[in-house]
Amino acid sequence: MKHLFEFLLRQGDNALVLGHRTSEWCGVAPALEEDIALANTALDLIGQTQLWLGYAAEVEGKGRSANDLAYLRDVYDFRNILMLEVPNEDFGRTLMRQFLFDAFQVPWLTALCGSSDKRVADFSGKSLKEANYHLDRSAETVIALGNGTEESNTRMQAALDYLWPYAGELFGEDDTDQAMQAAGIAVLPASIRNDWDTKVQGILSDASLRTPKSTFAHFGGRSGFRHTEHLGHMLATMQILQRSYPGAVW
Repeated sequence: MKHLFEFLLRQGDNALVLGHRTSEWCGVAPALEEDIALANTALDLIGQTQLWLGYAAEVEGKGRSANDLAYLRDVYDFRNILMLEVPNEDFGRTLMRQFLFDAFQVPWLTALCGSSDKRVADFSGKSLKEANYHLDRSAETVIALGNGTEESNTRMQAALDYLWPYAGELFGEDDTDQAMQAAGIAVLPASIRNDWDTKVQGILSDASLRTPKSTFAHFGGRSGFRHTEHLGHMLATMQILQRSYPGAVW
């Protein structure tokens, strides 16, 4: 159960953290259409969070809920990949990050649809429908901006160069990943690397963007004890209501 709990936290935390980062554009995106689209993407991700963290809370068996796991854990207890927590800074970075994650999430969820754990398979099937839409949209937007003006191309290239070293964490593995594979619950993340490479390289080529020469960074495993200050700052905003008014409901 320990490894299953860890696995579920990873799925839920990825969705939660990216969902919150994406929601930060609500009301301030550069165009109304983008504002609405990003808000809807954020809502999809938060909905996925409820599924994964709700199941994680049941597996843990300590009486905690999905809300408790989302709003009452400290920074070092989160298991999301680092790429998803870095600040938006620039609209291009937000869109490029979404694309790099979507390109992983679609084959990942597709593989999880065959999980030996029925609930993991069911959650993955529901999430995959949204992930496919997210990938279509993020890929189209990357291509449009890459082939837009000189400035838009420069910004998208800068976003790609910045995010590229983080992407390697998508394919890391540890004891939890191996335990999930042995139980038939999940495949190893590295097994979908070729699918990700093919999709990413194709879209970058169509977008007139150069694949960075920098190699993937190594973040010292996936235990959670490798976060920057970025997540701490984000949680201060995300968790303030629940921490200020414990147990508040509406």
